[in-house]
Amino acid sequence: MTRSDLVEELAARFGQLTQRDAEIAVKTILDAISDALVQGHRIEIRGFGSFSVNHRQPRLGRNPRSGESVLIPEKRVPHFKPGKALREAVDQNMPKGRPLDP
Repeated sequence: MTRSDLVEELAARFGQLTQRDAEIAVKTILDAISDALVQGHRIEIRGFGSFSVNHRQPRLGRNPRSGESVLIPEKRVPHFKPGKALREAVDQNMPKGRPLDP
């Protein structure tokens, strides 16, 4: 599902919302999540999951082409942890033995 698919789904579910209103709503929510993560805050949406920022220490890596050692600097990366309800819903509705889509 893409951002535009999400906008279309929102507009379809709520007939009083125009496509433009749905687009503004999705953009506002995603911007609020992004802004909170940039500031280092944690976002928790009960039943869905939580977004947080993980800190990665600097480390020594290797250039795969040359094999040369490369220093990888520290960085902060966004992390999503699904909630119990989401994990269970995905597990129950996934046909067994079916490969995941690429």
